[in-house]
Amino acid sequence: MATFLYKLGRLAFRRRHFVALIWVALLTLAGVGAASAPPAGTTSFSIPGTEAQKAFDLLEERFPGAAADGATARVVFKAPDGEKMTDPDNKAAVEKTVADLADGSEVASVADPYTGNAVSKDGTIAYASVKYDVSGMELEDSTKDALEGAAQQARDAGLTVEIGGDALQAVPHTGTTEIIGIAVAAVVLVITFGSLVAAGLPLLTALIGVGIGVSSITALASALELGSTTSILAMMIGLAVGIDYALFIVSRYRAELAEGREREEAAGRAVGTAGSAVVFAGLTVVIALVGLAVVNIPMLTKMGVAAAGTVAIAVVIALTLVPALLGYAGRRVKPAGAKGKLLGRGRKSADRAAEKTGGARPKANLGTRWARFVVRRPLAVLLLGVIGLGAAAVPAASLELGLPDDGSQPTSTTQRRAYDLLSEGFGPGFNGPLMVVVDAKGSDAPQQVFTDVSDEIKGLDDVVAVTPPQPNKSGDTATITVVPDSKPSSVQTEDLVHAIRDAGADIEADTGAETLVTGSTAMNIDVSQKLNDALLPYLVLVVGLAFLLLIVVFRSILVPLKAALGFLLSVMAALGAVVAVFQWGWLSGLMGVEETGPVMSMMPIFMVGVVFGLAMDYEVFLVTRMREAYVHGEQPDQAVITGFKHGARVVTAAAVIMMAVFAGFIGSSESMIKMIGFGLAIAVFFDAFVVRMAIVPAVLALLGKKAWWLPKWLDRALPNVDVEGEGLRDLGDDDKDEDRALVRT
Repeated sequence: MATFLYKLGRLAFRRRHFVALIWVALLTLAGVGAASAPPAGTTSFSIPGTEAQKAFDLLEERFPGAAADGATARVVFKAPDGEKMTDPDNKAAVEKTVADLADGSEVASVADPYTGNAVSKDGTIAYASVKYDVSGMELEDSTKDALEGAAQQARDAGLTVEIGGDALQAVPHTGTTEIIGIAVAAVVLVITFGSLVAAGLPLLTALIGVGIGVSSITALASALELGSTTSILAMMIGLAVGIDYALFIVSRYRAELAEGREREEAAGRAVGTAGSAVVFAGLTVVIALVGLAVVNIPMLTKMGVAAAGTVAIAVVIALTLVPALLGYAGRRVKPAGAKGKLLGRGRKSADRAAEKTGGARPKANLGTRWARFVVRRPLAVLLLGVIGLGAAAVPAASLELGLPDDGSQPTSTTQRRAYDLLSEGFGPGFNGPLMVVVDAKGSDAPQQVFTDVSDEIKGLDDVVAVTPPQPNKSGDTATITVVPDSKPSSVQTEDLVHAIRDAGADIEADTGAETLVTGSTAMNIDVSQKLNDALLPYLVLVVGLAFLLLIVVFRSILVPLKAALGFLLSVMAALGAVVAVFQWGWLSGLMGVEETGPVMSMMPIFMVGVVFGLAMDYEVFLVTRMREAYVHGEQPDQAVITGFKHGARVVTAAAVIMMAVFAGFIGSSESMIKMIGFGLAIAVFFDAFVVRMAIVPAVLALLGKKAWWLPKWLDRALPNVDVEGEGLRDLGDDDKDEDRALVRT
């Protein structure tokens, strides 16, 4: 592989006009596709194999035209102090609002509070339920304006009015902190390279890759039903890996220049060595993201595949566009140690000055000094790192999973204020009613079955109200609404869902009628359970495949094993930090978390996938340099030091850049994006600076030559991918014939 990538790098360097033209054309094509694509429609959130989804599908079949997936709104009214909603003036204002709402072209129905028993017992709060024909993302702006306008008229009449439900849901935005993250990345690159040109290359190529990826997602959003969070996550991961992959190529290019090679040769060798690491690091990320398909949640699968596509684009750009742009940059990208005017003369100038004056050469860099310290005291460093991560992981034992509802919205939103008013007037469970669907098609007495189910539910704990069964036109299926006594995300509500399902199983055994529980609350419970059940198979699949891949890369058993165990430490510590901030409320004000609660159900498995891929990035980039030194004859301890001498500075810069990019998404208005941004940023910190920079060299120092042991039979069976670039040692600058042959093919 190293030889092929070496030739590809030289070819891209020499044919830079052609390569640049191809990428500009792809970016233009993706941009035109995104601009001309129809707006994304509804994003179907289906959970195959769950009872809640089965009940939802049954509703669509037995209640045609009911728009089961249509948007809903609850317009909540509160009377002024000392007044009641039944007072004539207040009642008139509400009835006028209901009449105005009913005139909407997309409105399916509006329930009057006074005829639908939707006034609180104390008479101070009432609500009107609005049902629409289309989903919240498909509602016309005029319909949303009409909803807000009707509410404003009631406010003008003296009432407090808030709107809950999904009718006013907005496309999430990431905020200005995303720009700050990119700015931090730029500063780190300038400090690392000491040159604006060299620093600008990774940023430029990453932005081109993200532009192509996100534009392609936008162009396909309508056809593939991709949600708004899909492009944000693709942007988040694509920016981080795009900058990092280009950073490693440029850094190796400068190192090759420092060894006296011509620029074209240096570009070829940079792509042949660091590019090999980029390929395998990118493969681990892609495996982790595509592996999300095992969860069998279509939305999560689409998010993973879209992000994986962006990562793949970042890899190809690093192997082709980066060397092409290095060709354009020419002498403006200087050899390693030869800083530009921006940050002074640099290390080589200082070395020459010291030699002229007879002074000592500058001391070793920080990475070398740290590696020597770890090699001298490996056991102490290992224990300190493991104990520290273990302590950070303690809060993960209290992990509670759930999906966000209006109760997790900021208090500044009308959805959250409507949620609080409904809790005040009707109880916390009113915000998460359960819908029980009774399928009595095979029963001789359907009406009796409906009554029996209703009576059975009334006798359960934590039930406040049960509505009379509402049968369909054929009379074989009915819906029953159950209002719990506890809030939607509570353990008590989850227990009630299981209790209803258990009671339904007994009724089915006696009558043959099937009882199913659905609704947003039941759907959230089923999603959490499905994700929990899928976590172990996902770990086995992703870690297993990556373990095999790393055996091929490092030609070792213990190094990949150590990499996987280190990843588990970092991801558990990151989950602990997420629980501490978003569930316990530690530093919640600093992170902009207005409401603590259960951790997003998708967070653990998504974090496992993404963090594993990124963790393997640092493992591959850092340890391949050690492996390269060991293969070229150095002793194990010295190989560790050499790896840090050449790689620690760049890996540190890459980690800081990733942290900055991920942390930039903490400013998102979408709670899921905010949580993932924080989780990934802290996970990168733990993995890069504790696991890869401390635990990894400590373990390698303790293992010595055993770290690189591989059974002979396995060594013969494995393909030789030559990540270390051993095959490049005999290649010179005169491989023109081979390059021309590659051009012709």
